[in-house]
Amino acid sequence: MSNNPVGIFDSGVGGTSIFKEIQTLLPYESIIYLADSKNAPYGNKSEQDILNLSIKNTEYLLGKECKIIVVACNTATTNAIAHLRATYDVPFIGIEPAIKPAALNTKTKAVGILATKGTLSSQLFHKTSDLYANGIKVVEQVGEGIVPLIESGQLHSDEMKSLLEIYLEPMLKANIDYLVLGCTHYPYLIPMLVDLLPKDVKIIDSGLAVAKQTKAILSSKEMLNSDKGKPSIKLYSNGNIEVLNAILNSAFDTSYLDF
Repeated sequence: MSNNPVGIFDSGVGGTSIFKEIQTLLPYESIIYLADSKNAPYGNKSEQDILNLSIKNTEYLLGKECKIIVVACNTATTNAIAHLRATYDVPFIGIEPAIKPAALNTKTKAVGILATKGTLSSQLFHKTSDLYANGIKVVEQVGEGIVPLIESGQLHSDEMKSLLEIYLEPMLKANIDYLVLGCTHYPYLIPMLVDLLPKDVKIIDSGLAVAKQTKAILSSKEMLNSDKGKPSIKLYSNGNIEVLNAILNSAFDTSYLDF
């Protein structure tokens, strides 16, 4: 089983930010990435819909004999991962906004979090926020419209810049010194965010931490790939394959999947 692939799913192309971190840290692991772009964004769906989509994605990856599944979607993690772990007999790695390091390190006692509605309204997010951000001003902002723009290939558009300026305004007024990105699509916004934010505001995303946790779990269960040859990398999407290819900027095995 150690030679079986690592499975990763997201509501679209955003989870490729996690895919890149895992591929870098675990270069010998075969990977299957599943982008459910047809149903993106998950953030404005009901908890039951998010759960149903997460189950569907999980069962597809299990059908491909994945040995571990990375839920590379904040909204799916916060709304579905407990059920997935209780239902399926493979390890699951989740992702949630990195509010803990922001809250512990802020000097201005104010941090911003840009995330989906589904993540910000979840019990898991509020539990983490209550645990670590006591006495810290947390400026929450739903990134309405960001994911559809990325999924339609408008990452660098004027419309995206205008949205970000609107969403950052209350955070800047609150004098934040950390901005937490609570959606795996959002790391692709970092170059634009750097231009819009003061230089002393630090941006945090969870990509590397998720990759490290994936490696730690595989190692602890003796499931690291023992074959040091060239791994198989396959990426599937039920959305626009050209957007996926443009995000990746390299020639992986990508194909359209009607599901």
